[in-house]
This record gives sequence, structure tokens and C-alpha cells, in this order.
Amino acid sequence: MPTLLLVRHGRSTANTAGVLAGWTPDVHLDDTGRAQAAGLAERLAGIPLVQAVSSPLERCAETLAPLLAARPELGPAASDERLGECHYGDWTGRPLAELATEPLWRTVQDHAAAAAFPGGESLRELSHRTVTAVREWNEKIAVEHGSDAVWVACSHGDVIKAVVADALGLHLDHFQRISVEPCSVTAIRYTPHRPFVLRVGDTGSLASLAPRPSPATATAEGDAVVGGDTGAH
Repeated sequence: MPTLLLVRHGRSTANTAGVLAGWTPDVHLDDTGRAQAAGLAERLAGIPLVQAVSSPLERCAETLAPLLAARPELGPAASDERLGECHYGDWTGRPLAELATEPLWRTVQDHAAAAAFPGGESLRELSHRTVTAVREWNEKIAVEHGSDAVWVACSHGDVIKAVVADALGLHLDHFQRISVEPCSVTAIRYTPHRPFVLRVGDTGSLASLAPRPSPATATAEGDAVVGGDTGAH
């Protein structure tokens, strides 16, 4: 089954201001974020990509822009609202330092599965919509491009952490243990039996994620290599 490269958008003006942006319009990348986006295109240069998908928010579109400019064969990224940021409701636009004093903050930190944002959505709802989106796209890409295809999706921190938690079989209450920095890449290879989490929050070289021929000792698709992988995947 295909490999998904989940990219968190580059650093935004809201990140540097310490504000919870959520779905606030016109939140853009700052200078550092634009440099990160340009670097992403270089980091992915050796990896064949068959599809780009994006959250509809500006900071994600701006993060993918240099990559799409370098890969005209990809065309424009498909926009999917299900990969959009969490709907934080009444928390949207407020300073994080202020939100940290709210009683709900501790629930979000320690019992995410019980957290629901006033006027917004719960983290359980976030997890359901994002994991559903990823798995549906993965199946579509497998049918159209084959099981060795690699595709990229640009989204947001809590979205990516929820998808990783699902792939790891980790209870949502523990998703805050996962860290994804701006413009980091998280790689998940889905198989008929289980996902394999290849990278989490990687900001370095991605060359080893390019598809390679299967080694002579390859097991059935979806089986883990007993004793450890050779690095061929």
C-alpha cells in the first residue's frame, strides 16, 4: 500500500505570535516558514510523488507552493477540509499563554479523548475525520498508482499527531507525546494488515523514503521483519 508523507505547514505568523490560529483566515507563513517551505521542495527532490493533498488553509497552501512549482506534473494540490485544522471554537485567536490557565487545558494535555472545545469540535471528532480522510485517500491512490506510490499531504500539528496515534495504535489520550515541528515530515506506510510509522516530525534528509526494490528476504506485504528491517523500505 502507498506511503503517506504528512507535512506540517511551515512556521506561521500565528506561531510566532503565540496565538491559536485554528481556522482564522489570512494566517500566512512568516519569513522562516517560507524558507522552510523552499527547503521542503529540496528535501523531497529525490522522491517520486503521485499526489499532493492539502488543508484548505493558506499556511498549508503556501508550504506546498515551492514543491508544486518544482513538480508541475503534480498539478495543483487537492484540497480536503477533513485535513484542516481542529475547529477550536471559542479558543480560536486567543493567546496560548492565556489558554494555559483554562481548566480545559489540562484535559487537552492529559485526557485528550475527553476534550471538546467550546463552540468547536472534540479531539475525538478531529481524529475520526482526519484518519478517515487519510485512509480514503490512501485507498484511492493505491488503486490509481499502485502499492509503491508515495503521496504528500500538508496539514496541521494536532491533525498529524492524531493520525500518528492511530497508526501506532496509541490511545488518543497519549497523542500529546508525539511532537511535530513546523515543516517536519511524518512518513507512514500503510499495508493491508498494519501501518508502519517510518518517520515522525523529521526535519532532515528524506532520501531513504524513496521506493526501492524489495530485498530477497522480503516477507508478505504488511508483515514486520523479525529481528529488524534492513532499511530497504
